[in-house]
Amino acid sequence: MVQESAQKSAQEMHRESRTLEQRVRAIEDRLEIYNLIAGHPPSADTGADYYAEAVYTEDGVFDRGVNLSGAIGNKAIAAILTSAGHQAAIAGGIAHFAGLPHIALDGDEAVVISYLQILTPNKSGEAVEVPNHGASRGYHIHRVVTSRWELVRAASGWKIKRRTIRLVDGSEPSREILRGALAHYAQSA
Repeated sequence: MVQESAQKSAQEMHRESRTLEQRVRAIEDRLEIYNLIAGHPPSADTGADYYAEAVYTEDGVFDRGVNLSGAIGNKAIAAILTSAGHQAAIAGGIAHFAGLPHIALDGDEAVVISYLQILTPNKSGEAVEVPNHGASRGYHIHRVVTSRWELVRAASGWKIKRRTIRLVDGSEPSREILRGALAHYAQSA
């Protein structure tokens, strides 16, 4: 309880030491970053390569781990969305479903930690009727990953410098990404 009070006081003092302009800028930054991250699922599910090209830096990195190919450069990252494999996934009904991201701002840089589920329609089994919502065979959770988004402020707004994803499978790499969202709290304890 005493430790919580001390931590709360430190957070309040930090908040109070910033000017109103700094506080408003932080709010605007967070909203822009939320929209940037929220744009990923619709862009992935529609093949909007123009979106990926616009939101990654020219030398941006998409690190998908050892089992999936990634890309370097905003044009190469955008090309993933128009690839035959990705277009087939879209035609099959893929849906990227993101969790609310944790944002750590540090001036002109930010680190965002989030979850992403990849859902696909069930192709077999009996349809289930839900009143006022129709019938469906439902969805299958294909995979869940953790994402670490490293962002930089550019003249045109926030851009993705690096995105690292790791499969949530009980292994250390995915937990390491998640610990990044809690690092600030560990340092102030």
